[in-house]
Amino acid sequence: MGSSHVEDKPDSFPDLKQNEAIRQANDDAATHQQFNAWQQPGPAAFDFRSDTMTTPTASMLAAITNTTLLDDVVLEDPTTNNLESYIADISGHEAALLVMSGTMGNQVALRTHLTQPPHSVLCDIRGHVYNYEAGGVSSLSNAMIIPVRPSNSHHLTLEDIQAHAIISSDVHACPTRVISLENTLDGMIMPLSEIKRIATFAREHGLKLHLDGARIWEAVAATDGSSLPDFCSHFDSVSMCFSKGLGAPIGSIIVGSKAFIAHARRIRKMIGGGTRQAGVISAAARVAVEEGFGRGPSGEGGKLRACHIKARRVAEMWESKGGKLAKPTETNMVWLDVSREGVSNAEFVQFAANEGLKAFSGRLVVHYQITDEAVERLGRVMDAVLKKGRENGPSNGEVGGNTNGERYGSKRQRIG
Repeated sequence: MGSSHVEDKPDSFPDLKQNEAIRQANDDAATHQQFNAWQQPGPAAFDFRSDTMTTPTASMLAAITNTTLLDDVVLEDPTTNNLESYIADISGHEAALLVMSGTMGNQVALRTHLTQPPHSVLCDIRGHVYNYEAGGVSSLSNAMIIPVRPSNSHHLTLEDIQAHAIISSDVHACPTRVISLENTLDGMIMPLSEIKRIATFAREHGLKLHLDGARIWEAVAATDGSSLPDFCSHFDSVSMCFSKGLGAPIGSIIVGSKAFIAHARRIRKMIGGGTRQAGVISAAARVAVEEGFGRGPSGEGGKLRACHIKARRVAEMWESKGGKLAKPTETNMVWLDVSREGVSNAEFVQFAANEGLKAFSGRLVVHYQITDEAVERLGRVMDAVLKKGRENGPSNGEVGGNTNGERYGSKRQRIG
């Protein structure tokens, strides 16, 4: 019998004819010549692919240089302990645990909640835990995922969850044990009012509620009068990322109850996430939070609000030229509907490269290291796209656009 086999291979991104600016930047980064890679602006200044492209700063390097170098596995590193206590405090939870990535944060949290199969996790069909974590929920937790498409095309509602959560005693079904939400998702904010409704439902039915809060910092910064506890305290666990938008070189953190974090620490160790001299990670992460998000639970003095203003400027520039947005711009993501112009993601990426910009697709992520010059160049990219659209004539919007909410413009290309 024949077998289905998918060979592991490097990610297949569109074949770019890189211009001299991009080629020179890549060449410089690949050599051992003496230069300070920690100074700003860095290579992320012209990179709209993701806020994970932000590079660590000189102040983070200084913090790393002066950090403690004790063992976190035996809970002896003061810098890491202080970071965990600080994040737990400003998010309204009892305890926290440093992990190496957002994916590790989500998977450790879900594995901690899911103790005995059969069990299922209900999440948004666009969610990171479903699409972009290499099947971790099934392989690490032996859980079935129930992906739900939001009826309002924006965020999951209580009614969406009630319609799909399995809470019956029917032995044919796989009972839902965890509801996993994401905020922000595709740059859009899940309203606090809906979070509260879903949390009440979860409590009534004994379900755990997890939040993929990789970009929860963005939601707080964009919502006037809000704080991290407002968005986080309704959840049994929350994962938050230090590198997405905040500029840390590595790291995420999970918050929850003391008992939950104690068990999560064991799961982290089990999958190889225990780190010895973790101070070099924690020191940079603390600077990233205080400089990027801001000090305190409401992000006072941070850089994210300015990113949102710049993102709205990008969105308005596109619309003023005659373009349409695929999704609303609520935080730091701008979704250009390039498929409406008859332009594929690969073509858009090439238009961007012609101006010395990097992009994955019509999804543009405006992080705090994006410069005004990058926005100016982006305007010329928009002009080229819209010119091509006029030449193409009316389009049915099915030319490789992000109609399914694909974040990186390449997931379909990697399948098979």
